[in-house]
This record gives sequence, C-alpha cells and structure tokens, in this order.
Amino acid sequence: MRLLLPFSSPLSATSSPSTPQFIPELPPPSQFDYSGLTKILKKSVIGTLTGALSLTLVFSSPISSVAATNDPYLSVNPPSSSFESSLNHFDSAPEDCPNEEEADTEIQDDDIEPQLVTNEGIVEEAWEIVNGAFLDTRSHSWTPETWQKQKDDILASPIKSRSKAHEVIKNMLASLGDQYTRFLSPDEFSRMSKYDITGIGINLREVSDGGGNVKLKVLGLVLDSAADIAGVKQGDEILAVNGMDVSGKSSFEVSSLLQGPSKTFVVLKVKHGKCGPVKSLKIQRQVNAQTPVSYRLEKVDNGTVSVGYIRLKEFNALARKDLVIAMKRLLDKGASYFVMDLRDNLGGLVQAGIETAKLFLDEGDTVIYTAGRDPEAQKTVVSDKKPLITAPLIVMVNNRTASASEIVASALHDNCKAVLVGERTYGKGLIQSVYELRDGSGVVVTIGKYVTPNHMDINGGGIEPDFRNLPAWDEVKERLSKCSILQQS
Repeated sequence: MRLLLPFSSPLSATSSPSTPQFIPELPPPSQFDYSGLTKILKKSVIGTLTGALSLTLVFSSPISSVAATNDPYLSVNPPSSSFESSLNHFDSAPEDCPNEEEADTEIQDDDIEPQLVTNEGIVEEAWEIVNGAFLDTRSHSWTPETWQKQKDDILASPIKSRSKAHEVIKNMLASLGDQYTRFLSPDEFSRMSKYDITGIGINLREVSDGGGNVKLKVLGLVLDSAADIAGVKQGDEILAVNGMDVSGKSSFEVSSLLQGPSKTFVVLKVKHGKCGPVKSLKIQRQVNAQTPVSYRLEKVDNGTVSVGYIRLKEFNALARKDLVIAMKRLLDKGASYFVMDLRDNLGGLVQAGIETAKLFLDEGDTVIYTAGRDPEAQKTVVSDKKPLITAPLIVMVNNRTASASEIVASALHDNCKAVLVGERTYGKGLIQSVYELRDGSGVVVTIGKYVTPNHMDINGGGIEPDFRNLPAWDEVKERLSKCSILQQS
C-alpha cells in the first residue's frame, strides 16, 4: 500500500549557514517614501520558523533564532511569553555535558506473532519499492546494478527474525545516502497513516557529534508554537521525552513520541548549547491550527499610496482562507500594492502553498512541475482560475524561505506576478512517498523533486531574488512589465 499524504516542508541536509541580519535598505526619499511601512520593516530581523511535521512526505527544518522586535505584525519573529515567566517551564538540576546511556525500550515479539510473510519477503518488498521509485538527488551513486548486488548479498543468508529484517531494511535504506528515505516501524506507520500531525511545533534532526555518536537537535521551531512559548530553542539537544531517555533513537521515533492528543502534555528534557544548562519543559500539545497570517495597511509616498503588508508564517490549513480575507480587507481599505513576507516561512502544507500561488496567477499559468523516475511523480500543476489579486506584488524572502514557500515565490516570480526581494532561498524541493509493507511497517522514499515554471531545480540551490534591498514601486512595475513582454515573446 502506498500513501501520498498532503504535507510538506524542509529538513536541512546540511548545517545551516550563520544567521546574517537582513534589514532592507531603502531608496532615497526622492525616489520613494515608504513612510510608516519602512520604519517597521527596518526593525525586522531574521528569526526562526519551520513548518509542521510534513508528509507528501517532506519534513521541515532549518534554523537559528535571534532577538525579535516588539511589533507583533511586521516583526519577523514576534514576541512570545518570556522564557523565565512561562508557567510551562521549570528547571531541573544543572548538568555539565551529561553523557547518558542509550535506552532500549523496544520489545520484540518475533517468537510470538504469527509470520504472515517471510522475513526475506519483507526485505525484498522494501528493496522493490526503492528499485522502482527512488530518485537519487544527492549522492548520484545509486544504480540498479549496485542495488541488485546489495539485495543478492543480503538474501544470501537467512534472516532469522522480524526485528533483524527491520534492521536490514534500515541499513539498506541508509546506504542510499538520502536522509529522507527511511524505515517506519509498524507503530510509526500506524501513527502516520492516521494523519496525526498534532504536535508542539518542533522538528528534529540527527546530528553527528564528530566522535561517532549521534545527537538529536531541534533544527526547526515554529514561531509562537507551544514549544517556542515554553522555551525550546533552535539547536537544543533533546535528552528525554516524558522521562524516557532518547539516546540512540531516530528523529522520526522521537517525533512520534512527541505527538499525542490535543491538550495533553509532554515533558521534554533539553540541553541548551554544548554543555547545558539542562532544562525540563512541560509543553501542552497544540489544539488547532492557528492563523499564520498577519497584515496591516501602510501609507507611503507621503501618504498618497496605500500598501498592504501581509506576513505568512507558514502554510497550514488556514493559510489560503485567511490570506483571502486579509487581501480583501486591505483592498477595501484602498491598498494599491502588496508586500507578502515569506521570510522564515519554512513551508507547511504543499497544497496550501499551491492554492496560495493560484490566488495571484492567471488561468493556465504553471504553478510548479514535479519530476521523478515514477511517471506518477511527473506532473504539471496549473492554475485553473482567474487571479484574485492583480496589483503589483513584492515577495520578501531569505535563506529560511523553504519548501512550500519556495513553490509560491517561484510561481509568482516566473509568471511575472511578483518581484523577489531579500536573500537566496533555502533550497528544499524534494517529494517523499510513504509505502506500507506487508507486516504493517513502512518505508518513506524520496520519489521526486519540484521544478519551477522556468525549469529550475529548487532543491539545493534555492531561488535568487531580483533585489537585495527593497526597491521603489516604479522599479517593481518596470521589472514586471519587462518580464511580461519577454514571457509573451
């Protein structure tokens, strides 16, 4: 059984770059007077953001945080409850670089459960899935010949237990060199197949300590999420979940432990920095998706022009609906231009991103291409309606703009609907699919990638903006006009 689940976002493949501060430099007043808008945009700095646990399957991640401004609308990283005053926060005894033993809580029932399929059959089933659908986007060392030899070597000896079969599959998938292609235990697959994305707003990644050991680090933190408010920080090492030592566990295993019913609590033991301090944080799982949209109207050009500023923190189930409401209200108030801020938006639901892009595109415009070995993974997504907004648009991006956000930014840019301002985007454009094996376990396999309307591969390289600094509106209109003429010719 194959599941195609409707979510997305990035887990970074490499350590993130250092965090530069991006403050738009403005043209002289004689060119354009940004008035109140520029005063607030000047205060914005890069914060942290990530998408939710993502499935199509693509997971979220980057990166680091810096101090936020006090403006709750235009700040890239709005203020949350203070770390010290949060009722959900309490300190444990400080520890100096703890070295905890690996906890093995998994119980194997190989000798008790009936064998519906052979252990070798399960391994071969996982092998066949990779053989038919896997897209090597990183190492470029995968070939059908080497993959066939690996199977022959593995099946040359009997696999005596189901747990051994699962271990063989894990090692087999790890040899592909693709961090997104992984094995799911029956329990993990069951959780995923129920579309359970209830969480606390963090994403994890396994990071080598350089000495042969692996640590679990917070590489994604959703702004204003329960974890953010409780005091979890980007870069924290996760030591335990509800008192269970998580040493030796995968990021996906621990992500599964964090999930649970709404309004219930989970206690994380985290270590800030290399040597502490160690904190225990009691975090309530989030109830419902919160609006990712904030907006306001600003008068610019000495009060003669109204600009609608919209910030999108992530693409969740509410993104498109709330964006439409925001734009209609801003239009009613006289907005002639729009600024859509996708800085630090690491994605979320891919479909939400696609539907958001369609709000600005003409009928028939290409939103995104998907490419892969499997013909089913090769598609062209096209806008099917007239645009809701035709006003000139600036899309602000940075190196934390990723996945679904990059789909939106590239769709609007390549179709001459917006100019991009800021920094090169993160570069996360892979597609994963989830497959169930016959014993109830599963595998997640990278099957494709996203390609922009101008046929650029998003993954790895990101998208280069048109302007590093905020341009004058006349310059925006001129750039869009030239783009349209070139596109038509």
